[in-house]
Amino acid sequence: MTRNRPCPICKKPRAEEFAPFCSARCRDRDLANWFTDGYALPGPPASPEDEVRED
Repeated sequence: MTRNRPCPICKKPRAEEFAPFCSARCRDRDLANWFTDGYALPGPPASPEDEVRED
């Protein structure tokens, strides 16, 4: 038996078409959070010298 988890954004029941989200709106909100640095992975702070510049 698999456990049905709610949508991670709005907590409504998941839709098979948009799994693990309930709708395209919640899927797009999640993607926007990744693009705008709304999510962060834990780790030591990066110093400016360690960042790679794209010129």
